[in-house]
Amino acid sequence: MRTVVDKELADWAVAHRRYLHENPELSGQEYETCVYIRRCLEELQIEILDYPAPNLVGFLRGTEGQKTIALRADIDALPIVEEGEKPYLSKVAGVAHVCGHDGHTAILLAVAKWLSENRSMIRHNILFLFQSSEEMSPSGAEALVQQGAIDGADAVFGMHLMQSLEKGKIGYHYGAMMASSDDFRIKITGKGGHGSSPHETVDPTYVAGHILLGLQAIVSRKVNPVQPAVISVGQVLAGSNYNIIPNEAVMTGTIRTFSEETRQFIFEEVKRLAEGMSTTFGAVGEVSYILGTPPLVNDKEMSRFAESVIRESYGEHVAVEIEPVMGADDFSFYGQKRPSTYLMFGMGGEKSQYPHHHPRFDIDEEEIGTAIDLFLQLVSRFE
Repeated sequence: MRTVVDKELADWAVAHRRYLHENPELSGQEYETCVYIRRCLEELQIEILDYPAPNLVGFLRGTEGQKTIALRADIDALPIVEEGEKPYLSKVAGVAHVCGHDGHTAILLAVAKWLSENRSMIRHNILFLFQSSEEMSPSGAEALVQQGAIDGADAVFGMHLMQSLEKGKIGYHYGAMMASSDDFRIKITGKGGHGSSPHETVDPTYVAGHILLGLQAIVSRKVNPVQPAVISVGQVLAGSNYNIIPNEAVMTGTIRTFSEETRQFIFEEVKRLAEGMSTTFGAVGEVSYILGTPPLVNDKEMSRFAESVIRESYGEHVAVEIEPVMGADDFSFYGQKRPSTYLMFGMGGEKSQYPHHHPRFDIDEEEIGTAIDLFLQLVSRFE
C-alpha cells in the first residue's frame, strides 16, 4: 500500500500543532494537553486505554490483529521564554515548545486520523503513545513501560523533527544512537577555618579540585577508548567569603555513555574516586546519583526495516545513516522492552534556523506531511 498524505490532512495537523504550541505544558503537568488529545481521538473513534494522565494511550484494532505496532509522540514543553514574531507564540509565561514536541503530537494525531478513516486497510493493531515528561525525570516513557503499555507490541517506532539534519533527509542508525543521561552529586565534608591557617583545616575545595581532575582521568584512562563516555562537572559550590575555608563543597554534573556496562562502571569509579580522594586528605566524600535515561539502542532488524521503507518510499538520496549523539531521549525505555527504532526527520534550513531549546526555535511545517506519511508507511509495510 502506498499512502500519500494530502494537503488537507497536513493542514489539519498544522492547525493542531499551532494550538499545542500556543498552549504548552511542562513535563509532568500535561493534563490539559491530554484532555485536548483525548477529545481529538474520541472524535476519531479511537479507543482510549486506561493509563493515568498525563500519559495517554490510544488503540486501534487492525483487520487481522495478530501483531501490534506502537507509535510514540512526546507532548511536553520546556521552561523557557519564547522569542520571535510568529503569530502562534506561546501564551503561557515561561513555557514554550522549543524542541518540536508539539509537531510530534500533531503528526501522531494526523496518523490516527488517517488510520481511523481507512480502518479496512490496516492489518495490524496500532498503539498511539502520547507520552509525557521526555524533557525531565521521572520519565513518561519509563512509566508507560512499567505499567505494561507496550507489553504486547511487536515493534515501537518514534521520530524526532531535527533542526540539525538537512531538510529533506531522514536519518536512521543501527545500534546505540543516543547516550544515557544521569546526574551525580559529590559532597565533600572537611573542617573549615580561617584562610590564613589552612594547616588547621581540612579544605574541601582543595579536595574538590583533585576530584575534578580525577573525574576526567576516568574517561581518558579507565574507560575503553572505543566506548564513548562523558563526565562533565557543571557546578561547584563552596564557601561564603574570600578568607574563609568552608566546611563543605558540593559538585554536580552529568554522565553520558552508550552502554549499560560503561554506565555502571563509571558510577562505581566516580564513587571510588570521590570517597578515596576525600579520605586521603582527611575529609568525607559522599556520592549520590539521579538516574535518568538509559542509552537509546535501536534494534537492528527494526532499523533495517525502517531504512528500507525510507529508501523505497522517498528515494536513496533521502536516507542518511546518522552518527550517534551524546544527547538523550527517554524513547530508550521502549527499546529496553520491545524491538524499536528511532528516526530523525530533517528540517534544517531557512524555515528552521535555530537549534533545539533555543528561544527562537521553530519547526518547518512544510515537513509535517511527509513525517505523517513516514509513520503510515511503517505501519502499512510492517510484516
